[in-house]
Amino acid sequence: MEISKVLQINKGITSIIGSGGKTTLMLKFAMELASHGRVIICTTTRIFPPENITLITSNDAKDIDEAFMKTNVICISMGKDESGKLMPPSKAVSELLEYADYVICEADGAKRLPLKAHNETEPVIPDESNQVIVVMGIDGIGKRVKDVCHRPEIYARIAGVNEDSIVTPQMAIKVINEEGFGTKLLINKVENEDQSRTATEMSKTSTIPVIAGSLQKGEYVCL
Repeated sequence: MEISKVLQINKGITSIIGSGGKTTLMLKFAMELASHGRVIICTTTRIFPPENITLITSNDAKDIDEAFMKTNVICISMGKDESGKLMPPSKAVSELLEYADYVICEADGAKRLPLKAHNETEPVIPDESNQVIVVMGIDGIGKRVKDVCHRPEIYARIAGVNEDSIVTPQMAIKVINEEGFGTKLLINKVENEDQSRTATEMSKTSTIPVIAGSLQKGEYVCL
């Protein structure tokens, strides 16, 4: 099952935010959409360089076009920072549509944790995005806020708890609802019956459509 079809990804800019599988989702989109047109992946913050994808750090349209003559998926960045992560493109994300049919943008960071809240500087979502997918890892449910949440102090404040509190399904969906950044929610790492029931319960109070499943297994359900 192709997640790009489940989430109805159309041509244009799609932004991905949240935690618990953003980069995996971005790369799945890229591979699936490559048969439908040219795809650029990028970030507005920082990402680790994706493996086996052509990286373009040039601003030159000729270099971009030449890369697309060899492959339908490229990554564009102004280069690496001191930690080795890729920075945003030199061009505005909207300008990348001059070269590609699809632009998939990872628009925040989560330090590989399953849950997160956003501070006042994030997410950095391009205004031209036609869809914003929020990702969360269900494996953060049932664990302490301070152990599984990026920006735990903000997460706890929005949820109305403290950082030692156990994350409940109600808390997790409350944070996503209160922040209100996305157009769809992907609950990732749903791999057993208990997790499926939890995701279903969360979907009942979500203010945006919910898809639950496992990016690793390639199995999804619309709730």
